[in-house]
Amino acid sequence: MNLDTRRIFVAATRMNDGKTTTCLGLTAALQAMGLHVGYIKPIAQRVVMSGEDQVDEDTLLIDGLFDLDIPIAAMSPVAIGPDFTKQYLENPDEIGPQLKDRICRAFDRSAYGKDIVVVEGSGHAGVGSVFGASNADNAKVLGSKAIIVAAGGIGKPIDEIALNKALFDKAGVQVVGAILNKVMPDKLEFIRDFAGRGLRKLGVPLLGVVPLQEMLVYPNLDQVADETKARWIHQPEGLRRVRRVVIGAMSARRHAEYLRVPGTLVIVPGDREDLLEAFILGDGAKSLSGVIFSNGLLPNDDIVRRMKEAGIPLAAVEAESFAVTARINNMSVKTMRQDADKIPVIQKMISESVDIPTLLKSL
Repeated sequence: MNLDTRRIFVAATRMNDGKTTTCLGLTAALQAMGLHVGYIKPIAQRVVMSGEDQVDEDTLLIDGLFDLDIPIAAMSPVAIGPDFTKQYLENPDEIGPQLKDRICRAFDRSAYGKDIVVVEGSGHAGVGSVFGASNADNAKVLGSKAIIVAAGGIGKPIDEIALNKALFDKAGVQVVGAILNKVMPDKLEFIRDFAGRGLRKLGVPLLGVVPLQEMLVYPNLDQVADETKARWIHQPEGLRRVRRVVIGAMSARRHAEYLRVPGTLVIVPGDREDLLEAFILGDGAKSLSGVIFSNGLLPNDDIVRRMKEAGIPLAAVEAESFAVTARINNMSVKTMRQDADKIPVIQKMISESVDIPTLLKSL
């Protein structure tokens, strides 16, 4: 296996702490420094199809954003299907070495002609332990040092970093730094100071404190439709960001409340035609990210036609309004390839918030 190319394994203390965001920003920043960058995510858990290949959705994102000149199958060598764990436990002595071999061969291809490879883990250090390929195991197999991404704070993230570091230590993997993500902007210096002190006691440098960017937690309308299993009735071109979700429970004369915040998504039964009429007359397309008709109820054809003509995105679900709203509010928002407005924000955020020169010196 290639042992010459520099590499860094990016792990996190839990899901949705910002691992993929960090990898995306690091890749962009390293390229901006003139380096040839490779990328690999050894274990794919959220599997999507790319042609005939089963790959991780995060790999598909990175592949779509950067011209890395690496086959996507090499960037996502192992896809975990529903029966994978059972198959491994039935035959670990055969499947275990096959996994390691596949990951090492894929890394060699991802590292070919590169100055550095960003290796993205899957959740916390122990994810994958059941089939002998945890993040700590994979970092060891690849001969990589690691950084840990955690959500902002002091006590809780430091405790979680200590726990994850213990697994990396046990595997013989050096943790060269930590990044605290989603920190409230007015707490940046406070967290940098006191979290830095706590991490130094663990022997882990604080490489960066990344501010919370509200727009990164807002889903786009396509993601909301997928999450709620909505059926599109009218899907205008262009990206619609959902900044607020409300239930259409007000009277029509108070419809301006819905239009006050740009990016508002209204969940309303289709028989509230008085409210829908008010949206049409009130130029709702300028403020509404869309309308989802709930309870399996659709408005009359004339209302639908006029809402389409007004440019308001429309979709329908069978579930009732409160259930749909709760599902949207609880969804995990991932950066997707179509999130063109988020990508520059992430790149700037990581390049300005993470001490990349210090990271490179540690490798």
